[in-house]
Amino acid sequence: MRKTPSRNRFTPRLRAAFAAVAIAAISGTTLAGSPASAAPSRDTTQFKGVNWADPRDNFADDTLQLSGLSTSDTYAQTYAKSSRVISAFRANLGANTVRLPINPYTVNGSYWKSYRGVIDAATAKGFKVIVSYWEGTGERRDGFIDDTATYWPMWDTVVRAYKGNSRVYFEPMNEPHGYTDTEWADIAAKWLDTYPSVPRNRVFVSGAGYNDHVTSVCADPRLKGTYLSLHPYGFWKEYATYDQWVADLKERIGDCANRTVADEFGAPMTTGLDYNHPAPSNNYINFIQAVTDTFRELKMGSVYWPGLRTDDTYSMQTLIGDPARPWLATTNQSGADRLAWAWGRGRPVQP
Repeated sequence: MRKTPSRNRFTPRLRAAFAAVAIAAISGTTLAGSPASAAPSRDTTQFKGVNWADPRDNFADDTLQLSGLSTSDTYAQTYAKSSRVISAFRANLGANTVRLPINPYTVNGSYWKSYRGVIDAATAKGFKVIVSYWEGTGERRDGFIDDTATYWPMWDTVVRAYKGNSRVYFEPMNEPHGYTDTEWADIAAKWLDTYPSVPRNRVFVSGAGYNDHVTSVCADPRLKGTYLSLHPYGFWKEYATYDQWVADLKERIGDCANRTVADEFGAPMTTGLDYNHPAPSNNYINFIQAVTDTFRELKMGSVYWPGLRTDDTYSMQTLIGDPARPWLATTNQSGADRLAWAWGRGRPVQP
């Protein structure tokens, strides 16, 4: 999600939400298993991906509906449509990873049977799938878990369904900016304790705040062995040079690049910007060139936001063809070229 970072955290509702989590709110049934101590590899370049999003930016107080899908679709219809979208991500971009949102309305209700078609289609195509919890909208869009009474049963269901599928990865929460760094680390540690059967190298712990830095979760020994997720965005600064963006990104990562995946980053793709050539006066071009160069240099995986989201100027892909048999077209080839460069292919920026 794209939202300006904020440290304005402690309204009464926010504090109440934290209290509900902190005071033994781990009501989900522990899915027992052998201790999961496997560590991530020395780099994260295996993750070359995109986000597939609901047109509402994944913030919803009802069932999520990914762009191009319908909540009225059966499992078979969802699977068939998703297979084509996933194939298009691979054909157009060379992706091998997709990040998908979940919320309690989607998982705890009747649509879960159909929504599983997205995950199943992606993993059947050989894709890695990062499943991430999104909070609600309106007053619930505050960086806190909305309702622990539905949050933990949601994860019980998802973990039970996919703990045995090595291509599925679990991200306990997207952009937990309502919590302090310590509070968020406590919740992430509780998630790991609740689901010990999930190998730690299949868990993405969001960076604190708006996933805007991973240094605090990286330093917490309770989270050892997990991947860390980072969300850098160009609009966080009115303007910065290429070198300033590189420095900013490396500060957010610290010495934790070998565990970190940028599972969101993005810039305008439908406005005609050329990301293949330097344009020092343009903040977004500086940003995209800096971060993709840095991901490649640090051997970091990256998952673009969004690969597909209807009516989003950042979207790297757009739906084309018969809605029942969707395919995708690339909105900005130069943006796709920078993505390929970050993933270890293609050419550097040309003078």
